Amino acid sequence: MTDPVIRLQDLTVRLSGLTILDGVNLNVQRGEFLAVIGPSGEGKSTLLRVIAGLQRPHSGNVEVASPPAMMFQDDRLLPWRTALRNVRLPRDLGAGGSLTPEEALSLVGMSEYAAYYPAQLSGGMRARVSMARALAQSGDILLLDEPFAALDALVRERFNTELRHLHDKTGQTTILVTHSIREAVLLADRVAVLRGGRLLEVLDTRGEGRISAYTDGLEAHLRSLLGAGDSTRLRVTAGDRTRLEGLAPLAAVLAVLAAWWLGARALNDAYLLPGPAAVWNELARTPGDFLSATWETLRVTLLGALLGGLVGMLIGYPLGKIRALERLLSPFVVAAQSTPIVVLAPLLVIWFGFGTLPAVLVSALSALYPIMISTMVGVREVRPTDHELFTTLGATPGQRLFRLELPSALPVMLGGLRLSLSLALIGAVVWEFVSNRAGLGFLVNQAGSYYNSARKFAAITLLIALGIGLYLLVTTVEKQVLRYRGR
Repeated sequence: MTDPVIRLQDLTVRLSGLTILDGVNLNVQRGEFLAVIGPSGEGKSTLLRVIAGLQRPHSGNVEVASPPAMMFQDDRLLPWRTALRNVRLPRDLGAGGSLTPEEALSLVGMSEYAAYYPAQLSGGMRARVSMARALAQSGDILLLDEPFAALDALVRERFNTELRHLHDKTGQTTILVTHSIREAVLLADRVAVLRGGRLLEVLDTRGEGRISAYTDGLEAHLRSLLGAGDSTRLRVTAGDRTRLEGLAPLAAVLAVLAAWWLGARALNDAYLLPGPAAVWNELARTPGDFLSATWETLRVTLLGALLGGLVGMLIGYPLGKIRALERLLSPFVVAAQSTPIVVLAPLLVIWFGFGTLPAVLVSALSALYPIMISTMVGVREVRPTDHELFTTLGATPGQRLFRLELPSALPVMLGGLRLSLSLALIGAVVWEFVSNRAGLGFLVNQAGSYYNSARKFAAITLLIALGIGLYLLVTTVEKQVLRYRGR
C-alpha cells in the first residue's frame, strides 16, 4: 500500500442534478487488480470515466500517475481497419506502449486473424481485439468497463481466465467494473463495493478468489455437458451476388433497345423517333466529332465535380461540427441551391467570358450541394463512442479528422458523390447549351438546328452512357472501399 498510482479524494460527480458519486475516497496500488461491483446505475462506469479523464468531477481531487488505457463495454473497433490496424491505432496516434501491436494481438490469441476486419469477426473475437488495443496503449493502468458483459457464460469464463493470465504477464494496474460477484472475487486482489454513489467497503480477496466454486455440484455437471466456451468464430457473411443478378442491368438495357426499335418501326417517322440503326450509322459517320465532344463534356464534368467536391467538403465539415454555424449560414446555402444554374450562366458569361473557367464553375456549382450535405451528415453520424475512444488515446484535432471523422463519413460522402457527378454533368451540358461551347450539349443544339434527329439522338445516347459510366465508376470504388465494413 505504499505506491498508489490512482488517488481519489472526496470525489463527487453530479449529472443533471443527480449525485452519481458522493465523497468517494480510494487509492489503487501499482500492479494491483481491483474489481468494482455494485447495482446498475450506481456510478461504477462514471468512476472509470473520471479516472480516464472523460468525465470531470463536480468536486474532489483525482490523481492518476499516467494516462490509462480503457476497454469499453462495446468493442469500439473502427470498421475500416483490420484487427491488426485497430490494435495499431494507439501507436498511429502517438500513444503506443512498450508492447508492439503484433505482440498484443498474440497475447490475446488473435495473431491468426490479424488481416480480418471487424465485420468478419464474432463478438468474442472483437472483444479480444479490443483488449489487445488497450494492451498496446502506453501507460501502466488498464480500465475495463464490463468488457465481457455481452458474451455468453462459457465464453465469459474463458475470458476471465485469460484476463487473469494477461494481468500476471503484463503487471498492469487493472480496474474492472463488473456486476458479477463471483467474477470479482475470482479475478481481483481487492473488491470495492459501490452503492448509492458511495464506496461502502473495499475487501481484500487475495487467497480467496483463486479457488473457483465452479468445480462442484450441479454447476460442474452442467459445465461438463456444455463443454468449454470458444469465442474464436468467424461471422457468416453474405455471399457474392449470383450471376443472374449481375446480368439484370444488361437485360434491362436490351429491353430498352428492343422497345426503342419497336417504337421506331411502329411510328415510322425518322424525324420524331429515329431507330437504333440510324443512330448507330450517324455515330459511325463522324466518330471523331462525337469523341471530341464526349471528351470535352467529360473533362468539364470531372473538373467541376472535383472543384465542387472540394469546396463542398470545406463548407460541409464546419457546418457539421458547429450547429450554430449551420443555423447562421443555412438561409444563404438554401438560397444558393434554389437558384437555377441556367439563370446564373448568363451572368458568368458577362463576368468570365466563354472559356473553360465559367464552364467548370457552372459544373462545380451544380455538384457542390450534395457533397456539402453528405459531408455535414457524415461528420454528425460519427459515433460519440468513437470520439471517446480517440479522447482516451490523446488524439489531436488533425488525427481525429483524418483517422476518424473522414473515414466514418466516407459511406455517406460516396453516396453524395454519385449525385454530384450526375449534377456536374448536367451543369456542363447546361453551359454548352447557353454558350455554344463544344461538347455533347452543343451537338444536340447543332443537330436541332439542322433537323437531324439521328445526330441529336446520338449525342443524347452518349450523354446517357457517360452518366451511367460515371455512376458505375463511383459504385465500383464504393464497393472496393467499403467491402469489409459489413452491411
